Amino acid sequence: MFLAFQLTDIITVPFGWLLAQLYHLTNNYGVAMILFGVLVQLILMPINAKSKKSTMKMSRLTPRIQELQRKYADDPQRQNQAVQELYQQEGVSMGGGCLWMFVPLLILWPLFAVIRQPITYILMESSEVAEQIINVIKEAAPEIFSGNSYYNQVIAAQAIPQFAAELKAAIPGISETTLAGINFNFLGVNLGTIPQFNVFSSSWVWDWAHIGAFLIPVVSAGSQVLQMWISQKTNNSVVTNEKGIQDEETAKSSQQNQSMQMMMWMMPLMSLWIGFTVSAGLSLYWFVGGVVRMISDPIMTNHYRKIYDAEDAVRLQKALEEERLEAEKERVRAERRAANPEGITANTSKKKLQKQQREQEQAAKAAAAKEYAARKGIVVEEAGEESSCMSGIPSRPYCKGRNYDPNRYASHSTEE
Repeated sequence: MFLAFQLTDIITVPFGWLLAQLYHLTNNYGVAMILFGVLVQLILMPINAKSKKSTMKMSRLTPRIQELQRKYADDPQRQNQAVQELYQQEGVSMGGGCLWMFVPLLILWPLFAVIRQPITYILMESSEVAEQIINVIKEAAPEIFSGNSYYNQVIAAQAIPQFAAELKAAIPGISETTLAGINFNFLGVNLGTIPQFNVFSSSWVWDWAHIGAFLIPVVSAGSQVLQMWISQKTNNSVVTNEKGIQDEETAKSSQQNQSMQMMMWMMPLMSLWIGFTVSAGLSLYWFVGGVVRMISDPIMTNHYRKIYDAEDAVRLQKALEEERLEAEKERVRAERRAANPEGITANTSKKKLQKQQREQEQAAKAAAAKEYAARKGIVVEEAGEESSCMSGIPSRPYCKGRNYDPNRYASHSTEE
């Protein structure tokens, strides 16, 4: 089936096998495409959950980021550093959300190859045989092919039964399963055709086949608008401030919310435009994927919100405790100010306290010695203040030096 391995085969081969099994199981391309869309979304659910978790984590930090932006508005370098520190503190990767969002998109393009090449991936024919089938049918009925060769396999796959004899003659080894072709009919709509958007064109026919094909990309784009609106609402519901309280105003004015508002209309409009340039089966796949995401998004949001609400509750409790402690400190400060309005405070330095303690101990010893002498009848001659210390100043005993002599320069009378 594959002559050379390509990197995209990691995705196209298993998903192509899955689509082929679903088609052979249901024998209906529309039902197989619906089941395929559901299973693909379930397979991508862990990646979508990672993206949702990272997006919600960044959304809830929006008020704190805006506060940092206002605080360091004049210093972009310090602002970026503060935001990075916040992300690191909260365990948020700056590129994590975008990275996980791009993973499904990277998988999406190879999946388109599976859908637009049904001969290769559903009928299990090699690319060379698929090309031969297209050439045989194109030679017999060139008018059924459009100018875009991108979807030649889709057109040829539904025309195979009409040219079974020609294909047998041109490709002797072709299997009966391949000659049966693919039935693209689903509820009266040919999913292999490209929907027409110009209802006033000459080729437009007012029947269910045309109307149904027209509605598929329209409904698909509408479901994407609804899905992105639900996702935006759920993301905004987890935006909280530094105390863990929901901040709806900041959520509405955030840059991320504005980007989501723009994408909510840009992406569906792009999907609508693409829907009228590809087969209806691809739009059906988009529609099913949008419905699954519309259901799974609130479920994932509720799951992660419980985790984040628990974190916010702890953060709020911590903030309230800090406020209580600060209020208690302010009450104590107010009482001190009321008791001492002049603001005069005693000197309570360590040296001063030690000196006061020594003086108290010396006074206690002196009083005890005096009391003991009085009991024994010993007369103790009290020294005057001038002789009690070398300097003559009791409070500063050494201020005049140890060798101070007050009579050193006094004049003395000499006897003749």
